[in-house]
Parts: sequence; C-alpha cells; structure tokens
Amino acid sequence: MSPNIRLIVVLSVVYIDMLGIGLAFPVLPRLIAQFQGGDISLASYTVGGLASVYSVAQFLFAPLVGTLSDRYGRRSVILLALAGMGANYFLIAFAPTLWLFALGRAIAGAFGATFTVAGAYLADVTPPEKRAQSFGLIGAAFGFGFITGPALGGLLGDVDLRLPFLVAAGLSLADFAFAYFALPESLAAENRKAVNLRYANPFGALREVGRYASVLGLMTIFVLATFANRVAEMTWVLFTEYRFHWGPRETGLSLAAVGVMFVIGQGGLVRFVVPRLGERRAILLGLTVSAITVTLYGVVPQGWMVFPIMALAAFGWTIAQPAVQALMSRAVPANEQGLLQGALASMTNLTSIVGPPIWTGLFGFFVSEAAPIVVPGAAFFGAAVVFALALGVAHRWFAAVTPAEAKS
Repeated sequence: MSPNIRLIVVLSVVYIDMLGIGLAFPVLPRLIAQFQGGDISLASYTVGGLASVYSVAQFLFAPLVGTLSDRYGRRSVILLALAGMGANYFLIAFAPTLWLFALGRAIAGAFGATFTVAGAYLADVTPPEKRAQSFGLIGAAFGFGFITGPALGGLLGDVDLRLPFLVAAGLSLADFAFAYFALPESLAAENRKAVNLRYANPFGALREVGRYASVLGLMTIFVLATFANRVAEMTWVLFTEYRFHWGPRETGLSLAAVGVMFVIGQGGLVRFVVPRLGERRAILLGLTVSAITVTLYGVVPQGWMVFPIMALAAFGWTIAQPAVQALMSRAVPANEQGLLQGALASMTNLTSIVGPPIWTGLFGFFVSEAAPIVVPGAAFFGAAVVFALALGVAHRWFAAVTPAEAKS
C-alpha cells in the first residue's frame, strides 16, 4: 500500500474517533448540571474535575501506549484503543450516578490512545522534512471531526442529553471495524524496540527523550501553549451560555465553526505557512496570534463577534503546534517516535489535569456572588498571559539553540 493511501486511512480513523468525542462536547456540562440540580456554577467545577480525571488516566497510560506501539506496531494499539472507547461510551450513556460517569471518563482516558499512535504512524510513513504538514493533517482530521461532531451532538442533545454518547459508542465500534480491515501496519520489523518499563511511564519517558538537547526546550513551549489553549475547550459551553445565553444548538454550531478554522489552519495554512516561514518563525507567529485571540474572546460583548475572531485563530497555535511537533520528531530516531508521541501526549494531558480546574475555576469564581467584580472572560485573560510566557520562552530558546542543534 502506498504511503498516501496509508495516510488517508489513518486520518480517517482519527476523524471518526474525533467525531465521537465531539458529539459529547455540547451536552457534557449540561448533563453534569443535571446531576447537580442545575447549578451552573457548581457544575463548572465538576466539569473541570472530570476533565482532570480523564487526563490523569491519559497522562499515566500514554507513554505505555507509545512504548507498546514501538514494540508491537501501531495497528494493534489503535484497534485496542477504539474498542475500549466504544465500550466506555456505552457506560457513560447509561451511567445513573455521577460516580459511574466519572469512572467512564477515567476509562476513556486510559483508552484514548488513537492520537498518540497516529502521530507515530505518520512519522513512520512521512519523510522528516514533511512532518509538519503531516502533523497538520492530523489536526485537520481532528478539525473535521470537531465540525461535524459538536454540530450533530447539539442536535442530538436537544432530543436527549445521553443520545450523543450512544451514537459515539456506535461510531467508535464502526471505526474499529474500519481500521481492522483497512489499516496496515506502518512500523517495520527492523525499527521495533524492546519494551523497557522504565520508560513506559510519564517521568521515565521524559527522561529518555530529554537525552536530545532540543526536545526539552520545545517541550516547555509545547506544554505552556497547550495549557493556555485548553481554556476555550473547557469553558466555551459555560462561557457562551452565561455571556450570550446560547443553548446546545448554538453551542454546537459555534464549536463546528472552530473545527472549520482548525481544518483551514492545520489542513491548509500549515502546508503554505511553515515551508515559507520555517518552523521557528511559524511558532513565533502562532503564539503571538493566540495571545491576541484569547484576549478578544474575553472582551467581545455579542455572540456573533466570536466568529471573526475564529478566523484569526486559524493563524495561532493551529499553525505553531505542528511546527513544534515536527522539530521534536526530527530530533529522535525512528524506533523512538512512539516514545516521543507518548511523552507529548502525557504532557498534553498534564495540562488537562491542571488546566480544567484552573480555567473552569476562574470562570466559576468570576461569575459567582463571591467575586469582587463579575468578569466572565477572566479565564481567557489568564490564557493570554500564559501564551505570552510561551512566546518569551520561544524567543529565548531560539536565540540559544542554532537550527542545526535543533535537528540533532
């Protein structure tokens, strides 16, 4: 099978997986609020806590998943993840209590390995100089899922808040069947690496990839920017409902618009911007635009105004993220791509452990009676500060490390 066909198949798997995840976005906070008597302020803290539960599981399991894919291949790990996600969505759909719902989120995190292994898969089949574009295509597949998933989830949520989880379960199992028959293995036998349990955990994986001088500086930029970027993911439904009085339908459509911009950015703009600017300047551009974008989200007084800001966001972290990943990917050998992607996934999920309570907590506090002044956009303003910090780190790191050192 040609590399292009393999690329299309693995991106299709990522798309269907993200479609299932996106279905739940518009209804999750409202379902949590139902468990807690309709108290939106209290629900905002619970949403953040459950997101952290999901991310703790991913943080702990992602390096193991990456290490196993370096040993046994990418295909089998992707299949296991898809089967686990399908079973989890059924559990969440029928959970009668908040505790069982939380258990379902933990299981989802443990099996949420598709993106980790997809990154390693694309590194296997893509030349080093084209990896920024390939990582951008993963983002585009993610974005396509985010266009259709939340829009459909909002419509289904108007019928029943649990219906999107049942549909997501069916999609995950259909994705498993598709990958079983259509997805070939990408990791050659000579590039496989024996499992070392010392590196099958977040801290061991970081120590291992930390042997490469350029990785740790880039990892710092990646972690800070990913942490800041979590703000919209965690507070969007809460923020737009409070600020603009949006329901599931409006929220779903707005999230679909976010997905459109994500596809345009990572599926199209990355392929033109990164080759012309180079990874370094693309990273600086993306971080600058992101700081401006989240600030604007926090200040707009009317709902329609968020849509022009989304167009600006297509030039933000959407552009910078695949450029950062490409630089890191070129710094490690073929038999450690899974290890690197596992370490990246763990760091991403570390931001999801710390980020949701902070961002939803900021929102919840500044719309509560305890706040000295009501500031619905407080979380977005905090994220702007973190993006600015990441930009400062990037400037310092690029000044200290030459392009040749960044690739070694």
